[in-house]
Amino acid sequence: MPWKVNASVALTMSGNRSVTDRKYISQGNLPWRDGETPLMLAPMQGLTNRALRALFIDWVRPDVAFTEFMRVSNVSRKRLVRNDLTEAGSATGGVPLVAQLVGNDARALVAAARNAEAAGAQHINLNMGCPYGRMTTSATGGAMLQHPTQLSSVITALRQAISGSFSIKMRAGYTDPEQVFTLISLFEDSCVDFLVLHPRTVLQKYAGSADHSITARLVKQTSIPVIANGDIRSAQQGLQVLETTGAAGLMFGRGAIADPLLFERIRNRQLSEPTPAETAIMIRQYMGGVLERYQELFCGEKQVLDKAKNVLAFLDQPEFARPIGKLKRARTFTAFTELLARIEPS
Repeated sequence: MPWKVNASVALTMSGNRSVTDRKYISQGNLPWRDGETPLMLAPMQGLTNRALRALFIDWVRPDVAFTEFMRVSNVSRKRLVRNDLTEAGSATGGVPLVAQLVGNDARALVAAARNAEAAGAQHINLNMGCPYGRMTTSATGGAMLQHPTQLSSVITALRQAISGSFSIKMRAGYTDPEQVFTLISLFEDSCVDFLVLHPRTVLQKYAGSADHSITARLVKQTSIPVIANGDIRSAQQGLQVLETTGAAGLMFGRGAIADPLLFERIRNRQLSEPTPAETAIMIRQYMGGVLERYQELFCGEKQVLDKAKNVLAFLDQPEFARPIGKLKRARTFTAFTELLARIEPS
């Protein structure tokens, strides 16, 4: 196993677990360099395919990227479909790529992780956060948190099987946002390399607000690096989350898809929001790049436009609602590109 655990008995004055209970000795396994504060592109189903990841990497260069989640079959010998294996080993321009698995059977997940590594994956993540019913009917994704007694066998088996980094992306709990704190011992004993926490419950889906006071408490109670995820839509929010939580890094999902330049503004500590004119330039460059790259991945004008419109759905700048609505109704490349060239605030 590429990680060592040095257990100590240091406790806080109250007798609670402290970050000195266990220390992890890195063997250079994390998908970011020691001392860096990584900004990660979140896995988003139907969006963060290899074409969109390549666009982000060439343009704003996230420090770490994730695949869309890869469904693990409990019955098929292949465990992962061919396209998922292609995604897991896809070139990422030097940016570390984390392959995310979603499943619930330890043997199947181990086989899938090994298949992903054979395809070129160096970092594996287990999805324990997807809140949607279509993924949770068989206790996968966030629904795994309904069965905490079964998590030990799954997580231990994956850690033992994976030669690269092993991480978990999760919600704070299924119904109870305090649940994550009951799992710290399991994560530490299993030598999970890092955690990505979205501090909502599974049942909340995206209602309410992400409670990053939970993130801050988790950071204080474990020595495992914690990546903060959820409701980071501006540089000011991102920098505030880093400062108030002590998180090792940030992950952006909807915020990044709406505005890829969020990566650059946080890196440059640029707190001012873009002007409408700057946003218009961003949208033209962004969607032009999406249309170009999607023609290399998808087949036919209709499919390419439909996939590009999935990205458009996340562009929620109010002053561009009308021109974005027109783009969504475009039926040909010509119409789309002509509307894009003329885009401006309504």
